[in-house]
Amino acid sequence: MSVSSWCRCVALGLLLSSATACGYHLTNSQSGRFGTAQDIWVPFFSNESISPTAQTVLRRAFYEEIYALRGLNPAGSEKNADLAIKARVISYSSKAVSYNALDQAREFSLSLNVELEIVKKSQTLPIWKGQIQAVKQYPANKDLALQRNAEEQALDAAARIIAHKFISAIEESY
Repeated sequence: MSVSSWCRCVALGLLLSSATACGYHLTNSQSGRFGTAQDIWVPFFSNESISPTAQTVLRRAFYEEIYALRGLNPAGSEKNADLAIKARVISYSSKAVSYNALDQAREFSLSLNVELEIVKKSQTLPIWKGQIQAVKQYPANKDLALQRNAEEQALDAAARIIAHKFISAIEESY
């Protein structure tokens, strides 16, 4: 057998072995995953924090991320939903985390802590229940309007992080 024939045989063997895949597969059932034919209800979160907008931003982020990542549609009401989320904003804080040479805030850190629960229609026990926290840094600005805008963007990013963590936690629990 010539060197070129041998190389072709090895290449063919590698190609065939990669075409058969690695053999890994999910051992959990698909029943634990969100289905595209399902409707979900996300009410306004109860809010124990100092933020007047956290529950609105979180609700919007949950609907958008759950639809974008898993294709679930918003339900018209909790009664018509296949899945329902119950949630509570436990804490919201924003504090300076770095300073410049003049001892002025250069960067802030927004922290959001939420208690979440998801229930399937006609079931009393939750599918998943727990707390999720997200932290997002944002720059300081001398202009109050720009400072507020940066904080709102950080809140939106933290809400999306929480929604992603929530989806992952539900799917990993099965």
